[in-house]
Amino acid sequence: MKKSISSFTYRLYDFRGVPLVALAVGTLFVLEQRYALRRQRLPLLKRLKTNAQVVSIAMPVLRLALIPAQVKAAALTEEKKLGLLQRLPLPLPLAHAISFLALDWMNYLWHRLNHHWPLLWRFHQVHHTDLDMDVSTALRFHIGEILGSVPFKAGFILLMGTTPRATLIYEIFFELANNFHHSNLRLPLKTDDALGQIIVTPRMHGIHHSVVARETNNNYSVIFNLWDRLHHTLRLDVPQESINIGVPYVRHHQEVGEFLMMPFKEQVTMNK
Repeated sequence: MKKSISSFTYRLYDFRGVPLVALAVGTLFVLEQRYALRRQRLPLLKRLKTNAQVVSIAMPVLRLALIPAQVKAAALTEEKKLGLLQRLPLPLPLAHAISFLALDWMNYLWHRLNHHWPLLWRFHQVHHTDLDMDVSTALRFHIGEILGSVPFKAGFILLMGTTPRATLIYEIFFELANNFHHSNLRLPLKTDDALGQIIVTPRMHGIHHSVVARETNNNYSVIFNLWDRLHHTLRLDVPQESINIGVPYVRHHQEVGEFLMMPFKEQVTMNK
């Protein structure tokens, strides 16, 4: 099973998903330079250098730890008929659709926990210390946060009983959505409003990255903003020009070393 699951991951994620995500990142980067949603505070190259270094650390952890853990958990549920969806007599397309929604809700819950549990916030706050937000922010995550998500996400998959295919397909769409809503792309208002009825848009997620806690503690969804609507954490009433990106207690550009050590400093404070 180990060999077949690994080869399946290579075929679906590495050879199909990764090129698609890379193409999306490149396209968003070009578009956000021309159609900027918010004025950037820092020199772009300075931020790109730091974020690229962080991504070079985060990506191997994502690929070698988180994704294999999720896929192996899904393979176990399929082999042993564990989890809710494995026990329900559902048509496969319906089971995949429910899996997709369940995994999206899982990421809403994980994101919200990262903001409200002090230990998790120590690691997640470093994602929010970027003083500007664009597509390069999308993978600016501390490796401790990625590793910490492994038992939560693998455990959820075991409870739900999602298949390896459904899990990997969701992961690809998760990464596409994550890059999209972190981008600094200014969409036409009518387009943004139409998309915002269903999915998370850059305007919507920009509010979540505000230094103002009552704005930050909203808009946790990744793909579908249904979860913010259901949990009453959706906020759309903050003008983009009034948003100050970052956290209130870090108002300088962080280099990689400071970024990596931040969770272990005593002065770390919850963003409330």
